[in-house]
Amino acid sequence: MKGWQVRELGEPDDVLTFGELPDPEPGPGQVLVRVAAVACNFADILLCQGRYQEKPPLPFTPGSEIAGEVVAAGPGAVAAVGDRVLGAPPVGRGGYAELAVLDAESTLPWPDGMTAGQAAGLFVTYQTGWCALHHRGALQPGETLLVNAAAGGVGTAAVQLGLAAGARVIGTAGGPDKCALVRGLGVDDVIDYRSEDLVARVKELTGGRGADVVYDPVGGDVFDASRRVVAFEGRLLVIGFAGGRIAEAPTNHVLVKNYSVVGVHWGLYKSQPELIRRWHDELAALWAERRIDPLVGAEYPLADAKEALAALGARGTTGKVVLLP
Repeated sequence: MKGWQVRELGEPDDVLTFGELPDPEPGPGQVLVRVAAVACNFADILLCQGRYQEKPPLPFTPGSEIAGEVVAAGPGAVAAVGDRVLGAPPVGRGGYAELAVLDAESTLPWPDGMTAGQAAGLFVTYQTGWCALHHRGALQPGETLLVNAAAGGVGTAAVQLGLAAGARVIGTAGGPDKCALVRGLGVDDVIDYRSEDLVARVKELTGGRGADVVYDPVGGDVFDASRRVVAFEGRLLVIGFAGGRIAEAPTNHVLVKNYSVVGVHWGLYKSQPELIRRWHDELAALWAERRIDPLVGAEYPLADAKEALAALGARGTTGKVVLLP
């Protein structure tokens, strides 16, 4: 098969190599999938750099979200040859290739009506959103949800899930084009963080109360601002660090405002496959009612993975970025 491999750590443009790789074989409980689409994530960049929390041995193949057709199945697999599935390959044996394996706990049905790009972008992104907003953040109807970087793949998913939960949603984005996209998702309010003061605008929009739940995949300065606008007894959800700097939360500030800083490492829930499947069923039901609609902002050929990751890393993309083998 053709695929990408990392043999040394560094910037993706420097360390990703494209060529012929051995075809993987499914083990017990696994299926072999002909990849129809693989979603790109900021974690793929961190993985290449050696900065991700999981560090597979070299050489490895990135790609944590795929959709495709089962072409072989090991004993005890939960899908059969010909089934259309989506899921997360084992770390280091990822989907930046024509073929990939899925473990049983990560093999889920591809919902009817979704494109390959949408299906590939559903698993990690929407599962993270569901886990964060419902399992960790206990978002309630009528509460105010602030979604940072709301035009990206992670952000658009959180916006849609927040609206489906009956929350009032405020989205932040950089520049008029991204703000227009977020507005088109149906949010109640949009803040352009390039031209507006995030703290002042959130306080203005909430009558000084702040947001009950803050969804933050950015970190750094955005996390610092989020601390200032989280409401009394609010929940500040730590999703990731796309901004580069890992911020700190002064515990005296947490105490004085009585809010919670809540970590969301969705990958840890792979050890609880019953939760993953339950959340997938919830997401599939929302899709069937079209209350969520995964946004694919750009599709690239598999051979252009470096260009796709460069665009993603420069924060110049909207929705999910996917590769098509």
